[in-house]
Amino acid sequence: MSSPGVFPPAPEVSAAAHIPSYARYQELYERSIRHPDEFWGEIANEFHWRVPPAQPFLRYNFDVTKGKIFIEWMKGGVTNICYNVLDRNVQDKKLGDKIAFYWEGNEPGDSMSITYSELLRKVCQFANVLRGQGIKKGDRVSIYMPMVIELVVAMLACARIGAIHSIVFAGFSSESLCERILDSNCTLLITADGFFRGDKLINLKSIADEALKKCAEKNYPLSKCIVLKHLGRDEIVSDGPSKISPPCKRQCPDLQGKKQEKPKRSHPQINWKPSVDMWWHELIKDASVECEPEWCDSEDELFILYTSGSTGKPKGVVHTVGGYMIYTATTFKYVFDYHPDDVYWCTADIGWITGHSYLTYGPLANGATSVLFEGLPIYPDISRMWQIIDKYNVSKFYTAPTAIRLLMKYGEEPVKRYSRKSLKVLGTVGEPINPEAWLWYYNVVGDKRCPIVDTFWQTETGGHVLTPLPGATTAKPGSATFPFFGVVPAILDESGEELEGEAEGYLVFKQPWPALMRTVYGNQERFETTYFKKFPGYYVTGDGCRRDKDGYYWITGRIDDMLNVSGHLLSTAEVESALVEHSSIAEAAVVSHPHPVKGECLYCFVTLRDGHEFTSTLVDQLKKLVREKIGPIATPDYIQNAPGLPKTRSGKIMRRVLRKIAKNDRDLGDISTLADSTVIQQLFENRCKTVQ
Repeated sequence: MSSPGVFPPAPEVSAAAHIPSYARYQELYERSIRHPDEFWGEIANEFHWRVPPAQPFLRYNFDVTKGKIFIEWMKGGVTNICYNVLDRNVQDKKLGDKIAFYWEGNEPGDSMSITYSELLRKVCQFANVLRGQGIKKGDRVSIYMPMVIELVVAMLACARIGAIHSIVFAGFSSESLCERILDSNCTLLITADGFFRGDKLINLKSIADEALKKCAEKNYPLSKCIVLKHLGRDEIVSDGPSKISPPCKRQCPDLQGKKQEKPKRSHPQINWKPSVDMWWHELIKDASVECEPEWCDSEDELFILYTSGSTGKPKGVVHTVGGYMIYTATTFKYVFDYHPDDVYWCTADIGWITGHSYLTYGPLANGATSVLFEGLPIYPDISRMWQIIDKYNVSKFYTAPTAIRLLMKYGEEPVKRYSRKSLKVLGTVGEPINPEAWLWYYNVVGDKRCPIVDTFWQTETGGHVLTPLPGATTAKPGSATFPFFGVVPAILDESGEELEGEAEGYLVFKQPWPALMRTVYGNQERFETTYFKKFPGYYVTGDGCRRDKDGYYWITGRIDDMLNVSGHLLSTAEVESALVEHSSIAEAAVVSHPHPVKGECLYCFVTLRDGHEFTSTLVDQLKKLVREKIGPIATPDYIQNAPGLPKTRSGKIMRRVLRKIAKNDRDLGDISTLADSTVIQQLFENRCKTVQ
């Protein structure tokens, strides 16, 4: 990935910061590698254990030629993660009156806060509800909810009683929800009536109903569904005005799809099946506020979270209690330089791993105050993010490069309407950030005073694995920098040989850290084949990586996003980074296209900034820019105007779809996760005339 030649120095960190100096980082890192039992054992001692972990602290096998792949951290230690993130903070640390979450609704007028004591009370109540429904340790519970406090309550209630939560992003289709319920054999579904995403109404209950219908058609009738009244919450009267149920600020249309000028009732109209459906508020009103936790082995399963697979069938990534707990807590503390007076905002949805690790478990384990945001970054106007930062005095801000590039399109003025003076650390997650976006984030959003932590990790890794530490490492825009404590990366060539010094190849890891996934749910063979078979003895990330002369790591993109042009391996991410350096380009996506001579060539989709035109002159400028940044071999054959790119609801570009469009192949396969299907026809109409 290309990068500017001048890097900002590491900003100074206050004397109170617990971030180590670079020399101290190296010392701690070496200790975490050579003596992981001692290093992580000291961290584990900061948590509550019913039975403390004993030796051996770590057992594992990464080599498929030597037997079954397994990872065990602190096996035999007995704890409960819900107790550690709530009871320990309320009782031991006396943080009961501290705000756990500021909830900011889709509409600017909707907001509330909940303390640690209040959250503990709500979690205990709902844990008792789940037990009352027959849910027990090891049962799987599917959660399909919008970004509301009750989503956190539901997942922590599962963790409290030892049930395994499987959260499905509320933007997924009924087919996707059904598939995940079936794969994990869930015994209960938790959902909501509906929610607004911007000005778009999402009829969540209707989608859930369709999913349960599909389950029944596949001989898996799920007989219990708990429904949160979110849009109709203003009608609920339970134990007085509920702090986690702010009144609706907009009139709810009929959820059957008809707009009503004067609705006969203010709550949404939904289908109701009394034999299956149960209202959350009715179940919880008489539930006890005390609930003894289920004490779990460190290696008991905590949750299943599905991630896309190369075969098209999602993989159920399994994380376990103890290792995940100590690793997410530790990465949150160091990577964001957490202090007790911070207000932290991670913009990710809890339906993704970032929301699990760095909106729920990691922050709560540290007793942090977080912002939980239901809405969109540019609704109702393009300054919404910055308005929220000032409203809550956010000090640590964590978002995706996709969001940054979106906001860049509108220039500096919407950002500078607000002071953002509370910001201290900025973070990025989800994909490699191109240097131009990095510099805009640093210069404009952070006013050149906030360090940026560009974190690399995966659903499978559970937490950050390559990341800067603010104040300890000098930034290189676009680089994931260095490994976190306990993480040992290597770069391999095609034959599996480790490459030393400056190198580019396959990114792998040589030993486990506490939060690494344990298996693919119900499919150990797929787990071993996907992550360990290609290079025995290593965990294989599936990503390409470059290590520069200074030892910094640069993620070059998924291996399947690498192109072989005339025998030269090119990274799509590197070409995209070059394209967006042009002042006219807001976003770019690059895929391969068959070429009669070169084998493959580059087909580029570019989205223009507002006020710019797509012309032949611009195409020539872009080709010249890529040649200058990477070399003649990387010159694109085709550059297409793309007013919009096909993205999932989490913001990831669907390159599989772009490859089909580039080849004029209208058999797109499953596009149920596509956020906006209207872009497809426009992209086909704008296709370049190609030669194959």
